[in-house]
Amino acid sequence: MQITFLGTSSGVPTRSRNVSSVALRLPQRAELWLFDCGEGTQHQILRSDLKISQLSRIFITHLHGDHIFGLMGLLASCGLAGNVDRIDLYGPPGLNEYIQSASRYSHTHFSYPIKVHAIRPGVIYEDQEFTVTCGQLHHRITAFGYRVAEKDRSGRFDIEKAKALQIPPGRIYGQLKRGETVTLNDGRVIKGTELCGPTEIGRKIAYCTDTVYTEGAVELAKDADVLIHEATFAHQDADMAFQRLHSTTTMAAQTALVAGSHRLIMTHFSPRYAPGNPIELKDLLQEARAIFPKTDMAYDFMTYDVPRRREVELKEVSVS
Repeated sequence: MQITFLGTSSGVPTRSRNVSSVALRLPQRAELWLFDCGEGTQHQILRSDLKISQLSRIFITHLHGDHIFGLMGLLASCGLAGNVDRIDLYGPPGLNEYIQSASRYSHTHFSYPIKVHAIRPGVIYEDQEFTVTCGQLHHRITAFGYRVAEKDRSGRFDIEKAKALQIPPGRIYGQLKRGETVTLNDGRVIKGTELCGPTEIGRKIAYCTDTVYTEGAVELAKDADVLIHEATFAHQDADMAFQRLHSTTTMAAQTALVAGSHRLIMTHFSPRYAPGNPIELKDLLQEARAIFPKTDMAYDFMTYDVPRRREVELKEVSVS
């Protein structure tokens, strides 16, 4: 699971930051999922190592322009390129009307199937590997955050140990690999858990923007390996954040802390904190780290490989 930030500015693009979009690459299944699609997102994808042909799902948080103005252009290009099989869109009520209206007035016809899912809090997608849930955030219009949870997997199957126990190969191996308990023809009872390594805990990602501090975001971010959270304003500008229902750095950090997240990556920064201004982005990072030390600040084209818990534990042991 690899995260690529395609746009990290709020409201309007800047010379170095485009508006909101985050890509999640799933190399094990050659798929690309997109979270929000601000204006210029397809250009950002072209400048990255991502492949538009792998795009299969787009999750929209809310219908403000800096999160959806790039959607129609991207969908149209996917059709012209002719190399996308199908795209599922998830978002608040009104998303389908937006797509239909834009298609009608621009005379855009898609050469591949598109399905729009009007979401509400709860599970919105599930397959054998992943579960995606959404929860309501607190913004000026209806807005949702998302949580992508990879399902736990049985540990590595010890085939040599199975052979030593003279367990016949075939269907039984498959059952044992899944951690099931099997009774052999000779009456022996074999527990699959005794032939498998430690369970691989599935990774969890939460994406929360746009919102002021809310319990909805905390719930989505519980025990997340990485929380991507907006931090539009510095703590000093909290009054403005409350007026506009956006988060400060300290709100984002507090969300990660209360939720027990393992890492926080902030995004969606106001252009007011450009270099040379009284408060700069480096100051925002210091504010958040004072509350939640494992905080990073996203920038356009930044990538982050989400590690498995076991990998993190081994790394921490080796460092200590």
